[in-house]
Amino acid sequence: MNMVNEKSKLADLLDQDSVRKNLSNAQLVEKVLSRKEGRLTSTGAVRAETGRYTGRSPKDKYIVKDEITEGTVDWGPVNTPISEEVFDNLYNKVIQYLSEKQEIFSFKGFAGADEQYRLPIEVVNEYAWHNLFAKQLFIRPTAEELATHDSNFTILSAPTFKAIPEVDGTKSETFIIISFKRRIVLIGGTEYAGEMKKSIFSVMNYLLPQQDVLSMHCSANVGQEGDVALFFGLSGTGKTTLSADPSRRLIGDDEHAWSNRGVFNIEGGCYAKCINLSQEKEPQIYNAIRFGSVLENVVLDEETSMPDYDDNSLTENTRAAYAIDNIDNIVQPSVAGHPNTIVFLTADAFGVLPPISKLTKEQAMYHFLSGYTSKLAGTERGVTSPEATFSTCFGSPFLPLHASKYAEMLGEKIDQFNANVYLVNTGWTGGSYGEGSRMKLSYTRAMVQAALEGELNSTETVTDEVFGLHVPLHCPGVPDEVLIPKKTWNDESKYEAKAQALALKFHENFTKFDGVSESIQQAGPTFKG
Repeated sequence: MNMVNEKSKLADLLDQDSVRKNLSNAQLVEKVLSRKEGRLTSTGAVRAETGRYTGRSPKDKYIVKDEITEGTVDWGPVNTPISEEVFDNLYNKVIQYLSEKQEIFSFKGFAGADEQYRLPIEVVNEYAWHNLFAKQLFIRPTAEELATHDSNFTILSAPTFKAIPEVDGTKSETFIIISFKRRIVLIGGTEYAGEMKKSIFSVMNYLLPQQDVLSMHCSANVGQEGDVALFFGLSGTGKTTLSADPSRRLIGDDEHAWSNRGVFNIEGGCYAKCINLSQEKEPQIYNAIRFGSVLENVVLDEETSMPDYDDNSLTENTRAAYAIDNIDNIVQPSVAGHPNTIVFLTADAFGVLPPISKLTKEQAMYHFLSGYTSKLAGTERGVTSPEATFSTCFGSPFLPLHASKYAEMLGEKIDQFNANVYLVNTGWTGGSYGEGSRMKLSYTRAMVQAALEGELNSTETVTDEVFGLHVPLHCPGVPDEVLIPKKTWNDESKYEAKAQALALKFHENFTKFDGVSESIQQAGPTFKG
């Protein structure tokens, strides 16, 4: 496809009278209701259902393989290549499909709170509620910024357009395709709004490292003295709970970048899981869901339209999208200095990792590449014992470049800005899942607070025999015996067997990282094979 023709087709689409551009929250809510796309809830938020797809479709995600990406993208099961011909064909069909709609919706905004690195984006939607979602999740422009806004990447989302695999060259009716050459994300066949958010995150994970900026799947907050903390962790590790600290201001809850100027939020909103949400347990999230917010797949009371956050009959993955300024205790704009403390969170169901340990730079890079946590018994049919789960850099589905690139950048920034890195186990103690008990949240909070306040910097440590981690012998607010996992087990031989089993899992997972330096490989556990 000729680039001039491609831009012309998009420009022609956006010039149509059917395009509703940068509508206000109130205007979009009116459209959602009049078009019967969703319902107004008692909170003031709108609720939409996403139909068949209630989560991401990773097997239907592609990157166009061309002269730009061929030698830069880490091709494989995560980054699936698709040809320019397939993309061009689907692009033409989607443009035509959207041009025939009575009305479509456009939002212009940004990804990246630091003006030096922000990406101007435009999101074009078939659905009004998707456009409202985009307005909540991305950074909203001022009137002055909107007047001079020149999009550098465009999302075209047509959820009711379904691909024909044998004709269109896809695996299913659904497709999420990123073309870095065309600067377009093409989405069809799925109504799950999270595809838009994560597609732009993948785009930033490709573009930012080229500017010597590390993109990260983490939450971030800042203390009263200006000290910055990053929290990495997979689902169920406590990332949201521990970063939402009333004594610290939130920079953001999910996607950040670290430049030579400091840390900044990539987003302008939050996309929170809300299954079992309550005002008592998570008041910030609960109170943030108000007019302009979007609830996905949350069941409503038929008479009162009150959300029932405990009802998972549509999906366990119920979600709330809201602007970050719906939260009181935030940094505005979402920019701060360099991190003093980095926390890797893991929920170890084997019960063998220390509740807190300090990492060397090499260990930090090893555990960053590993991205370990546990899938617990009972969470899925057929899972009868804890399963080790590894997600590279705590966000492997969204990393277009080779994982070592992100790890090397992390190591360089740890060195350059002298950040302390801790591994915190929010999982089991005194035995593995089914025998031991979950680490008390009060202990975890005390350990994290001690790390953030520098109280563990000079504390005496002991080196863990299996994992090589530097474990503090004392921590304010935590009994000394809790800090050493082996001491919490009744049977030390059982502990040692479990520790060796987990060490083997780490070793097996790490074999996929070719080209990683010897010093990083040696920073992992010692396995007596």
